[in-house]
Amino acid sequence: MQVIRERDALYVGHFGISGMGTSVLDVSDPSAPRLVRQLRAPAGTHTHKVQVADGLLLVNEEQFRGGSGHRAGMVVYDVSTNPFDPRAIGRLETGGLGVHRIVWTGGRYAHASATPAGCADRIWIVIDLADPERPVEAARWSLDDPQPAGRRHAAHHALVAAAVAYLGYGDAGMVVLDVSDITRPRRLARLDWPGGGDTHTCLPLPKRHLVVVTDEQVVDGEAEGRFVRVVDVADPVAPRVLAVCPEPERVHRELRFGPHNLHENRPGSFRSDRLVLATYFSGGLVVYDLADPASPRIAAHWQPEPPRGQPAPQTNDLFVDAGGLVWLTDRIGGGLHVLDASAVILSDQ
Repeated sequence: MQVIRERDALYVGHFGISGMGTSVLDVSDPSAPRLVRQLRAPAGTHTHKVQVADGLLLVNEEQFRGGSGHRAGMVVYDVSTNPFDPRAIGRLETGGLGVHRIVWTGGRYAHASATPAGCADRIWIVIDLADPERPVEAARWSLDDPQPAGRRHAAHHALVAAAVAYLGYGDAGMVVLDVSDITRPRRLARLDWPGGGDTHTCLPLPKRHLVVVTDEQVVDGEAEGRFVRVVDVADPVAPRVLAVCPEPERVHRELRFGPHNLHENRPGSFRSDRLVLATYFSGGLVVYDLADPASPRIAAHWQPEPPRGQPAPQTNDLFVDAGGLVWLTDRIGGGLHVLDASAVILSDQ
């Protein structure tokens, strides 16, 4: 599932079907990643999301497919002394179904989507890490708009630029929040699309007043109604769709074909306001060029061969480091790919 690199350590979160939680790899030689340690997921739980900064590793805990006896919350590990040997030092208990996806690039506050005790579905929460051994919830926000029949409003995660959070909200599009005081988030706007959609990632490109938004393809088959959109947020109170990015060529007909996640321009990683890298499940990796944001084009496209015993690749998540290496995970059994994209993505920077 989620993958992130911090110096010579690569952290990979796993989907719940494997029973594994987090893998730690030594990638000092990127051509030969070496598995160093694995942390198993608690019974009934998947710990498929990872974030690392300031010598700490944050890992989610969420019920997996109705698993009994699951753990619900977030674990804090110390990786400051040995990045290859995480040491658990703290934990946030949420109750309910637990934490889904965390966003944290360092500092006092992390935030996440979670289904805490008493909540019917995922909301957005803020986590205070002032004492990482005792993290506490500092704020929460949920969408209170009526849910149309057949829709499920569920927060995914938010990315922040200039004290504005762009929050993907399942079946509710993109929600824009004022987080100048992150402990008191305030709604600025909501931008929905026909038919709803499982809105996943809202990536701000602040120098250009744009946000790139993915709707996750959540079922096998065509990406019907699932798009990568370019949104104008020059006025964050009135966002508007500028364009829909083109689909890549479809080679594999089985399993999911459609958008999932974007490289999120974390500090210390590859960062661009023009090139956006997206995972497309059986469509592999797509690099979009937004030189003209009203007419985005595909600058590069890579599709892996299906893994052994799997009818199609399911390229799921990605991290692009500052040197132009792309680290890609497969949703099912395809493991990890490492691509050298420096010639494509660094030449225009």
